[in-house]
Amino acid sequence: MNPVETSAILWRQRELLSLLLFKLEVESLLLAAGRTRWLGSATYEVELMLERIQSTELLRAAAVDELAETLGLAPGPSLAALTDALDEPWKAVFSEHRTALATLSAEIEAAVEANRDLLTSGRRTVAEALRVVRGGGDGDLYRADGSTAPAAVGARLVDEAL
Repeated sequence: MNPVETSAILWRQRELLSLLLFKLEVESLLLAAGRTRWLGSATYEVELMLERIQSTELLRAAAVDELAETLGLAPGPSLAALTDALDEPWKAVFSEHRTALATLSAEIEAAVEANRDLLTSGRRTVAEALRVVRGGGDGDLYRADGSTAPAAVGARLVDEAL
């Protein structure tokens, strides 16, 4: 495999990771807006992107191994090692791929963490609302500082519970 073909695969991988980030941000917007109707579809699209990325990753690994052999490197080199072994202009191209992939990875990790936080927060809110509506447990509600306070006795509207 030559640098042109390997670079094309890395470009494809970058495009797919960008699309994954987009799908995660859509999922985040749905969660933040409380629009759970489309959450299943958004999650499905994220899963589809992950499958596409996985298949591209296999192509990338094979291409990198082939290029590494051509350059006299051991199989499975890091992108940094591969970049160091290349001559210009490919050294600059692969360095750009490496930087972009690292940036996208960090952004994806942050988006996943933000979505996880939103899901956890939403789950807690729903559980608390259900507990209040059902007159659950000991009748306590949470204060702003996280401590509990006795709930008012009597009829409550759902909007008041939230």
